Amino acid sequence: MAYLPAMVQRISTIAGWLALAFIAYATLSPIDDRPVIAGAQLEHFAAFAVVGLAFGLANPRRVLLVAAIILISAFGLEALQLLTPDRHARLLDALVKAAGGMCGIGIGQLAEIVLQTQVRRSG
Repeated sequence: MAYLPAMVQRISTIAGWLALAFIAYATLSPIDDRPVIAGAQLEHFAAFAVVGLAFGLANPRRVLLVAAIILISAFGLEALQLLTPDRHARLLDALVKAAGGMCGIGIGQLAEIVLQTQVRRSG
C-alpha cells in the first residue's frame, strides 16, 4: 500500500518530467547557453538527485522502473552529446548523474518507509 497522497504523487510526476526536460535542454544545448550554478559534477549529481527523488515519490512501488528511467536518461543524454559539435560525452559525467539519481530514489524510498512507520504507530 502506498502511503503518499495521490496529489503528492501527481505533483512529483510532473516535477520529475519537467526536471528531466530541463536537464535534457542543459545537456544538449550549446555550451554557452548552459546554465551554470556550481561545479559541473555537483550540478550533474544534484540535478539527477532531484529527478530521482521526484520519480521515486511518484512511483514508490516501481523502483526498478524508476531506476531504469534514471540510468537510461543519464547514459543516453551523455551519449547524445556526441551529436553536438561543442559538447563532449564523458563516462565520469554519466556515472555522477546515475549516482545522483540513485541517491534521489533512495531518499524517496526512505521517505516512504518513514511515512509507513508513522502510519503504523498512529493507527
